[in-house]
Amino acid sequence: GSRPAGSGGRWKIRVRGPVGRPRTRPDAIAGDKAYSSRGNRSHLRKRQIKAVIPEKVDQAANRMKKGSRGGRPVSHDADLYKERNTVERLINKLKAWRGIATRYDKTPESYLAGLHLRASMIWIKDLTRATR
Repeated sequence: GSRPAGSGGRWKIRVRGPVGRPRTRPDAIAGDKAYSSRGNRSHLRKRQIKAVIPEKVDQAANRMKKGSRGGRPVSHDADLYKERNTVERLINKLKAWRGIATRYDKTPESYLAGLHLRASMIWIKDLTRATR
């Protein structure tokens, strides 16, 4: 690009934002067995969100006890559930730093800076571990 005349040496940059409203509905929600209630599943189904939540053993037994009135077994995408575990492990690594776990920071900016610092430390540790 060229500099516009009379701009005082500054570049005029135009940034075009994304088109349309931001998404408010994810394709899927992953959760552990604690979120495996009929109400949670019903709410997600109404919003057309896939529930990646394993069924509790007692819920499955109760459903099977009812026979054909108990309904179908819940679907469970094991591959998506594995990704949930990866995210959980990252969150646990981040929270190993006390300042992040307790949210001591006064402003959102300083908390975000702490998250960036901790993530950088984790990344560098993983890089040095990979080169050994």
